[in-house]
Order: sequence, then C-alpha cells, then structure tokens
Amino acid sequence: MSELAWVAQSCTLPTEERPLRLAEWDALFAERLTSLSRPQPLRLCLDLAGGEGVEDRVRDLVERESGCCSFFTFTANVGEDQIVLDISVDQAHEAVLDALAVRTAAVPVQR
Repeated sequence: MSELAWVAQSCTLPTEERPLRLAEWDALFAERLTSLSRPQPLRLCLDLAGGEGVEDRVRDLVERESGCCSFFTFTANVGEDQIVLDISVDQAHEAVLDALAVRTAAVPVQR
C-alpha cells in the first residue's frame, strides 16, 4: 500500500506535511496500540495504552486531523490505563477508513 493511500483527496493538509502527519499516527500506533476492532463498516475502534502525556498527544493529533479531514469523527474515551479512540466516517469516505484499518492492523500490537 502506498504510504499515503489512506489520505482522502478531500484532505486539506498541505501535501508536503502529509508524510509528517502519517509518521505521527504510525508512531502512536506502534507505541500504544493494544487492540483494534471494526464493529461497523464506518467505524474503527483502537485501544491505546495510556501513560504520561498520551491523552494530550492523542487529543492534539485528533484535533489537527479533524482540522484537515473534517469527514472523520473522533471520540476519545479515557480510562485509567487506556484510551479508546473511536474513529468514524460517512459513507463517502468508507474506503479511507478501510485503508486506515489495513494500515493500523499491520502495526504489531503492544501487550
């Protein structure tokens, strides 16, 4: 899969900044992902290990991503040791969520 295959054409993030944002998501997934599920075609749920600064990091990344890709809806539910990040899209962007799910599933899950 191309590095930027999950980036929708409707994304307003400048092209030169996209690899940097992708690297931020990849780093978050690599460091914190403990499990993922796809309960519905338009919804992806990621369980992330908590820790110092993780909530702020997730919220910052989600806020910036929402600013350039308004078709994403992010909900972060913060627990004591975990953050459940729920990502949903509208029907027109299901392929974007599919590509994100494939990319995320390729990351080794932390235990």
